[in-house]
This record gives sequence, structure tokens and C-alpha cells, in this order.
Amino acid sequence: MLGRRHDWRLKIPSVRILRPHRGWIGPLLVLVTTFVSMIAVSGGSGPQGTASVSGLTIGAASMTLMAWSFVLAVRIPLIEPIFGGLDSAYRVHRWAGALSIPMMLFHAGSAEVADGFLELSRSASDTGLALASAALIMGIALFVLSILRWMPYRWWRLTHKLFGVVYVFAAWHIYTVEKPYQNWSGWGTYLNVIMAAGLVAFAYRVIVRDMFRRGLRYRVVSAARVGTATDLVLEPMGKELDYRPGQFAVIKVQKQGLSEPHVFTVAAPPRSGHLRFFIRRLGDWTAKLYDADLTGVEVLVEGPYGTFEALKEGGPTVWVAGGVGITPFLSNSTVLPADSPDPPVLFYCVRSRQDAMGIELLDQAHRDGKIELCIIASADGQRFTRSTLAEHFGPGGLKGGHVALCGPKSLIVSAEKASRKLGAASVETEDFDFRQGLGPDLPGLPRDSTSR
Repeated sequence: MLGRRHDWRLKIPSVRILRPHRGWIGPLLVLVTTFVSMIAVSGGSGPQGTASVSGLTIGAASMTLMAWSFVLAVRIPLIEPIFGGLDSAYRVHRWAGALSIPMMLFHAGSAEVADGFLELSRSASDTGLALASAALIMGIALFVLSILRWMPYRWWRLTHKLFGVVYVFAAWHIYTVEKPYQNWSGWGTYLNVIMAAGLVAFAYRVIVRDMFRRGLRYRVVSAARVGTATDLVLEPMGKELDYRPGQFAVIKVQKQGLSEPHVFTVAAPPRSGHLRFFIRRLGDWTAKLYDADLTGVEVLVEGPYGTFEALKEGGPTVWVAGGVGITPFLSNSTVLPADSPDPPVLFYCVRSRQDAMGIELLDQAHRDGKIELCIIASADGQRFTRSTLAEHFGPGGLKGGHVALCGPKSLIVSAEKASRKLGAASVETEDFDFRQGLGPDLPGLPRDSTSR
């Protein structure tokens, strides 16, 4: 039950982009709006100029961070690029939500206002205080449930929506409580807009997206078994998904026990008339999918998402994939020109060639001169190490080049360090997971299988 030491290691997001990049805009916007919210509170004064704002600035910061957490949960394609992709946006979503709860706790123990503005009735303010106390208790409980992976994913997903109740209670408290500014002053309007954005985002995500705009309708054409993975092919029942190579989608299989949303990269080329996903058998949900009879079953597809850049001009291109991490490269390889003078070199790490997913497409792309394929099979005693790239390209052989990585964390870390050492100008990675936390998955309980 306690798992391993690694299961309890806090996963702090690392900064991979060292140069100014548009992916910085989103996180900076979160920080700036949070800081301005704190100024809004600290810059106010009561009707007699004697308002104390101790702890109120932290409360305003908490509400702003929670509002951003809800906005990012909507998965708005237009704002995805300024966060560096949906995977990065979800990291900001998680950290904004996680930081808002301890801030709320600090606010509850230190906020005090004397001679502030009370624009509604005292009874409304007292009700707001009672709701704030309930929100604090509920928020702490949900926070603990969110960071511990012991809770099965389907239960975690349902309880996660209760954060909206916490936010509604806290927003009512802020609107009705005695404070050093008027609700419809300049600063008050700013904070009201922030709170309204969070409330609208929560309502839209839970009501509109989950109940009405659930995605495009597809039908399962085939669900073949490739080693420990399901090769799922879908055909549209109406409008098709418009996506770029390397993007991913949220799929919801409309079959009992399989309807919860999961994220997978589209392996088929764009405008091919079908969607293809390789889904590895990792936990409870993927095991059910692997064993189920899916032919003809309806699947709702939401997306597309992602900004995975597998191709860049200016130098050699290297792709490193492990297991189901091959999917973004499958779709990219199909759109490359044949007989390229400098095709991408793909290192595909698998247990055996028989377990390789989409191997027929990769072999064809290799024969057409679209890619240079290097299969690294552990069953044959082969391993991808830090020296693999150096042996292939030589010292400095990746100078000015671009490296794209997708697969297990250990493979990504090893390949990224080796690429930087060989002079790669840019390294692209993607680590999408709806849920991250601490602790192991309990044996026999459904694991979080949303990560590709």
C-alpha cells in the first residue's frame, strides 16, 4: 500500500524553455493577474479610512488562482499556445488549484477588516462567513483526495468537480463580506470579473461540455490487439475531427464501464477519413478496453489539442519514441516528402519488433525515404542509452538540430540530456496527464491511464 519512495516524490514542474517563448505568456498572465488582485485589496480603504487588510491579499490571490484553474480546465484551444501546449496548461491548472487551498487556509486565520464597506445586509455577510468555513473544510478534504493517487480515477474525477462548490461558496463570501473597497468600484469590478470568469468556466465545463457539447461522433471500425496494446480505428458518423500531425484528442467510449474520458494521440494522418489510436494496456480502464468487443460501438471525440513540434528546419531532426509514444511520429511520418535528403532519424524503443505499433506504416515510410528507422528491441539485448545518439551522429552531430521525444519518463530524461550534450538547438517533449499526485496506485484499483 505504501508503494516505493519514487511514488511519494513531489513532481515540481521544470523549466525546459530557456529562451523567451510564447509559452511564457500564459504563466506570466496568471502571475500578473494574481498580483494585481492583491493590489486591489491592499489599495482599498474603509469609509473612514481605517480598514485593515491583513490576510485579505492572500484571499484575493487564492480566488484568482482558483479562477485560473477553472478557466484552464475548459481546454480552450485559443489560449493553449500561450501556455506552451495543453500539457503545460494543465500543469499550471494543477499548481494554481493546489496553491489556492493553503492560501485560503492562511486567509481564514488572518483576515480582519475594521470600518470596511458592507454593501449588503449583515445577515448576508454572516451567511457568507458560514459558507466560507464550509468551503475551507471541503477544500482541504478535496485537496488531500486530489494529491493522493490511492483514489480510483473515476471517483477522483467526480469528486474533483466539487471544487466548483468550494469556489461558489468562497465567491459569495468575498462578495458579501465587509471589505476595504466597494463591490462596483474600479478594484471591486476587477475582482468581480475574475470571480465571474471562474464561475462561468466551471459551469461551462461541467454543464455545457460534459452534458451537451460532448464531442464529435465516431464509430469503431476495428479494435485489434498488438502485443499489449489496442489498435483502435474509428470512422466518422458526421463531421470529422480537423487536426494536425502529432495532436491528441479526448475519447469517450460509449459502452458501459468505458465512458470516462481519456487522452490519446491520433496516429492516423490528417484528412484520412478515419482516426487511429494505439492504447497500451496499463490499468483497469485500458484492460477493459483491451478485452471488450468494440466493433460498432460509438465513441465521442473531443479536440484536437496539443502543439507537439516534431519537425523544424535548420538542422538534423531526431525522433525518439518508446512504446505508445510512437503515435505522434506515425502521423508526422505520413506527411513527409519521399526521398528527402535529410530525413528524420527515428529511434523506436520496444520490447520486440512484434510489439511495435504501426510498424507497417513506419517500414513503408522508411522504404520511401521519408524517415530513417532504427528499431531498438530490448528482447534482442538492445538498449537506448546516452551514448546511442553519439554513436549514430558523432560528437557535435546534432548541432543546431531538433529532437522530439515521446515515451516513458526515464527515456525522455536520458535522450534529452544526450541531445543537449551533442548540441541540439531545441528539444520537444510532451507529458500529458489529467491527474498527477503522490503515492502509489493500490493493487486491484483502477490506475490513472490518461497519460499517453
